[in-house]
Amino acid sequence: MPEPKLPARPRPRDPLTSLQLTAVAAVAGLLLAGGTAALAGPYDSSGQRVAEARRAAARPAPGAAGPQAAHRPLTSAGLPSPAPSAGPVLDGLRTGGGDTAGGRGPALAGRLDPLLAVDELGKGPSASVVDLMSGEQVYGNHAARAATPASVTKIATAVAALDALGPDHRIRTRVEKDGHRLVLVGGGDPTLTARAHPGEYASLRTLARRTAEALGTEHGTYTLVYDTSRYAGTTRHPIGPNENLAPVTPLIADEGRLDSSDHGPADRSTDPALDTARRFHDLLAEAGVKLRDEVETGDGKKAPAEDPSGSPKPGDDAKGGEDAKGGKGGKGGKGGKDGKGGEDGGIASVSSAPLATIVERMLTYSDNDIAEHLARQTALATGAKADFKGGARAVHDRLDKLGLPVGDTSFHDGSGLDRADKLTPGLLTALLSEAARKDQPGLRPVLTGLPVAGFTGTLATRYTAEHNKAGTGLVRAKTGTLTGVNTLAGTVVTRSGRLLGFAFMSHDAPDPIAAQAALDKMATALAES
Repeated sequence: MPEPKLPARPRPRDPLTSLQLTAVAAVAGLLLAGGTAALAGPYDSSGQRVAEARRAAARPAPGAAGPQAAHRPLTSAGLPSPAPSAGPVLDGLRTGGGDTAGGRGPALAGRLDPLLAVDELGKGPSASVVDLMSGEQVYGNHAARAATPASVTKIATAVAALDALGPDHRIRTRVEKDGHRLVLVGGGDPTLTARAHPGEYASLRTLARRTAEALGTEHGTYTLVYDTSRYAGTTRHPIGPNENLAPVTPLIADEGRLDSSDHGPADRSTDPALDTARRFHDLLAEAGVKLRDEVETGDGKKAPAEDPSGSPKPGDDAKGGEDAKGGKGGKGGKGGKDGKGGEDGGIASVSSAPLATIVERMLTYSDNDIAEHLARQTALATGAKADFKGGARAVHDRLDKLGLPVGDTSFHDGSGLDRADKLTPGLLTALLSEAARKDQPGLRPVLTGLPVAGFTGTLATRYTAEHNKAGTGLVRAKTGTLTGVNTLAGTVVTRSGRLLGFAFMSHDAPDPIAAQAALDKMATALAES
């Protein structure tokens, strides 16, 4: 089967305005530069977001005439020219009568209250809007009321993981040698891949090649053992078997997917650690390592090296593309000491992409597997037990340590698949404000990873209707959907160039598609404010 490719980026049917093009160009620049903590590009020395300042300067005054810019391809050769610099534009919302201390300024209240009250949003929807530069709430409607958040929980998981581990942190997968036993030690890298073209992610093929090189001319037949002791507790999420999440184990390749996809729902392995070990066994054999025809767990349980059922293993879709000895796909991942083991006695290793990159991938595609692993990584970094409960507690405690309003919240997982999770709109906007602070550059991937309306991730096909297309390119938001639950939280650029953070939550909505459209309309109203 061919290697999976990201879907083509949808284009809005109508030409974008010059403002939307400028904002999207800034987004493209952020995504290109956003792989590390030092995301200084979006912010100037005073903490103002540069892209929004330029956009405000370029916008014609209300009522001014002028043709709209044509929609040009967003390539390195065809990006719209940057607008001229502007003075500070994020110091206040000045539409209508201004904001009041209670967070319900007449201008925004007049826009949002009617949109929040529609039947499409079910019973008792809630909202919070903040100025991301000052952290001040400029609109609130039941902003402190906790409700099921669905996948916007991932914003909290992202902030906690980045704060606990740092944006440059990498997760290591290694091989140790114990006599004639080779031990594959899972480190909890949710992006480890066995495919022939790993890109920037750690490669199981590279690890096999490095292991063979480390063994050199040593003779003998080895037993492959796999170690999953880094995590504790059950591997199964409380929702049970699900196409949106594999069993959570520290040794997993390609998220346990049984097809060539790299995001979204898919059939999953029921034992991804065993399947990954079996695939590694194949790759070692291809690299010339002589092995017994079985794999063992760390506690001595044995299984055939070949699955008797004939089920696919990680990377099977890529067989024949490259072998474990290298080639175009053999250089993924960066091991400690050039992949030649490390202080723990390992003989070979590969390391994940930086945590900043993993967080962005999680948020863009609402990746539940990554979210659950990052909750456990946060637990490990803070001394908590690395299971579902410990990961959830670690996220809560890390946010509490940052001084965020977690008092009425309840965390039960890292992904938001558990309906028992309860967050408030106020906490969600506080998380966005924390990520926007100029003294928190390490949290910036929380903002740069948010899907772009009409362009990327879970918002690629939204914001195309007449009533919300004005939000295209200006809204960046994490979506959340469970049965009866629809949420949206992210950032938006207003007409004046002000950067706002928002969180909208609804439950008991009669129609999920209509509820999504209603939430998108609220975010668009902010863009037009």
